[in-house]
Amino acid sequence: MSPASDLLANTLAQTDFHPGLPQQRRLYEAAKAAIHQHLLGAGNKLPSSRDLARDLSVARNTVIAAFEQLAAEGYVTSTLGSGTYVADIQTLTPVGAKTTVRAATSATINAPPLSKRGMQITEFAAGPRFEIQPFVPGDADFSSFPFKLWQRLQNRVWREARSELLDYGDSGGHLPLRQAIAEYLRISRSVKVSVEQIMITSGTQQSLDLCAQLLADVGDTAWVEDPCYWGARRVFEACDLVLHPITVDADGMALEAADLATNPRLIYVTPSHQYPTGAVMSLARRRELLDVAVRKNAWILEDDYDSEFRYTGRPLAALQGLDTGDRVVYMGTFSKVLYPGIKVGYMVVPPALSESFKIALYDLQRPGQLMVQAALADFISLGHFTTHIRKIRQIYGSRRELLRKTLVNQFGPQLSQRVTISSEESGLHLVVELPEHVDDVALEKLAAESGMAVKALSTYYLAPPVRRGLLVGYAYVTPDKIAYYGKLLASVIQSGVR
Repeated sequence: MSPASDLLANTLAQTDFHPGLPQQRRLYEAAKAAIHQHLLGAGNKLPSSRDLARDLSVARNTVIAAFEQLAAEGYVTSTLGSGTYVADIQTLTPVGAKTTVRAATSATINAPPLSKRGMQITEFAAGPRFEIQPFVPGDADFSSFPFKLWQRLQNRVWREARSELLDYGDSGGHLPLRQAIAEYLRISRSVKVSVEQIMITSGTQQSLDLCAQLLADVGDTAWVEDPCYWGARRVFEACDLVLHPITVDADGMALEAADLATNPRLIYVTPSHQYPTGAVMSLARRRELLDVAVRKNAWILEDDYDSEFRYTGRPLAALQGLDTGDRVVYMGTFSKVLYPGIKVGYMVVPPALSESFKIALYDLQRPGQLMVQAALADFISLGHFTTHIRKIRQIYGSRRELLRKTLVNQFGPQLSQRVTISSEESGLHLVVELPEHVDDVALEKLAAESGMAVKALSTYYLAPPVRRGLLVGYAYVTPDKIAYYGKLLASVIQSGVR
């Protein structure tokens, strides 16, 4: 074992060293502390990820994730073929800055560094995570993306040298892309849409933010599903909306008399595949919700985040297709089906809102990325998009079935009577529902120590949780890793249920 490995191993062996953090975060904190204390000096070479993983008895992905975070923050530098070296942190902190910071801190020790809104937003940090870990829910295997094809399409756009594609774009997005999306949505999702209704955004988060700013005022009420997608919750709270959680059952959002006594301005739903439970909203509930929106003059925000991933039968029709009162804003994204970093999503807004949203998109966001949009338009119009969807749908469907079989086989008949695995044939994750007495947060942490990034179902609730379980993603995990980590996860669940 190298001196660096020995130093980090001793730090990680301390039971009081960040006990609540995942293993890769503890390793990052251990290395950062050693660098600040000059126990790992500038220029020191760190062990390779493979060697360090062996020395610390952790997964190599855990080490890679820690190294990537250290590199991103400037603590280490990496050179292909040479290795990873400790950076000179003196270049990151100017001489005298430490004393200045300490003096400023003592003078303002009682003043919070963030606004009240900022403190509220960062209090619940659901988003940050290392997305290369096995079983992280909601993430796609973007290694299946056709890189060479995409490169050819982008190269062709650049060779055309169209100067207008270098501007921000003030028309709601690249027209050929909006046309391609409109055609796709009409056929695959039964969405009622014209090209003028489509706005290209940087993804669902930006779409939600625009809706919250343009359709609601500070203090207005937003109905949200409970449990709820954390990203929507963050956006609405940042816009100072009052969140009213509504229970989700097997048929989706279940309105009760107490809910109907409130007056929402926004209603956020994921009707085709509720996140995180996977429930599909029934036709009766859809019609009820549309009727309520008209009566209460509310806007329904339909987040159709993973409709492409339905493994049996045709994709379900969108709620927007049933809307006769123009109360639904429909949202989609390419981050799941292509790759997260593409940062391209879209909205279908009611006709009366299209011009206002176009103005706000330009004035508030300065959208840009027209070169990427042009390549994506070609990708769709030339048929590559549907080909790619068919390919990854087959891959993810087989991985889903393998994960189910692995867990069921490990659970055995006795545990299978107490633990339920979701049966919906769609999406990018399974829900392993646990008995009410089981601490799913503790199981999430226990799984993290073994290099698995599952999420506790109870953490998605705004009201006191009524169900316990684990969200287990399968899209980003190769079959060999499903077989290996599936057994580990089953043992973690067994220990919690017992």
